Amino acid sequence: MKIALTCNLKKKDTTKPEDYFSEWDSEETINAICSALKSKGHSVEAIDVEYPSLFSYFRKNRVDMVFNIAEGKYGKFRESEVPAVLDYLNIPYTGSDTFSLALALNKALTKRILKAENIPTPDFQVFSKGNEKLNPELKFPLIVKPNCEGSAKGINKSNVVNNCEDLFKKVNDIISIYNQEALVEEFIEGKELTVGVLENGKTAVLPILEIDFSSCQRSGEYFYTWRMKEYQGNTELGLVPTFHCPARLDKETEERVKEAALKTHRAVGCLDISRTDIRLDKNNTPYVLEINPLPGLDPKESNFPIMAYAAGMKYEDLIEAIIMSASERKKAKN
Repeated sequence: MKIALTCNLKKKDTTKPEDYFSEWDSEETINAICSALKSKGHSVEAIDVEYPSLFSYFRKNRVDMVFNIAEGKYGKFRESEVPAVLDYLNIPYTGSDTFSLALALNKALTKRILKAENIPTPDFQVFSKGNEKLNPELKFPLIVKPNCEGSAKGINKSNVVNNCEDLFKKVNDIISIYNQEALVEEFIEGKELTVGVLENGKTAVLPILEIDFSSCQRSGEYFYTWRMKEYQGNTELGLVPTFHCPARLDKETEERVKEAALKTHRAVGCLDISRTDIRLDKNNTPYVLEINPLPGLDPKESNFPIMAYAAGMKYEDLIEAIIMSASERKKAKN
């Protein structure tokens, strides 16, 4: 199969905020995916969507499938840009479609759908101006996030606030720096979990990954902040979470967590692959924080491959499973 890998290659640019390129993929990840595809007999070319015109590239180069990990370029619908071009050109691609990608990147809109589907998610409020009155039903501590960002961009330990003064300062910082709405939601104390869903002939929920931050006391960071994701494993900074996969859960709780992730995957309309981030409260209620239809695929550091390994898969088998799921969808469409 002739495959194009559409991606955003992570760059260094001191004129940009330090978290600007966080969602983009490293050269190591891109090379690993290409190697995995080649090991399965495919020919593959990586296309950095920052530079070529996708229209002209695909009109000059026929491909059987696009393996899409591109985050797009600009705005709150950016993850839909490449799939929209591919849909227009009638070229099949892996992963979710334009609608699901645009929806999932909007945290508040996703949470409204989760609530409509009776999937637990923390209560929340959206601030667009920064001077709105706080909903008195929301209970501190609260966490403030940019509404349309991934990879924990804009989130550090000071984003968890315990009073109105700190809340509105952080809300206005988010609105100003990221030029978008600020999402404020109740901070759920409890276990940090993430759950992968992989469609490979049938829809499978992978072993749950538990991220234990008790070993990060030196950093003072006890949840997934931007620094935690960007510098994970850095002992000097104290950013050394412990991973448990499968998670340390009883069977009943495990099933509830997996059900929440699968219902979220389907509610948002994800295809082939997704990763749902969940906080488990003291009553073992799984609260869905968000869903990522474009989870990281770094073979050494990303959470999704860790869960695939726990399920007995090799990295190249994971990448091939994503391709085969998209291929089956193409056959059904035809």
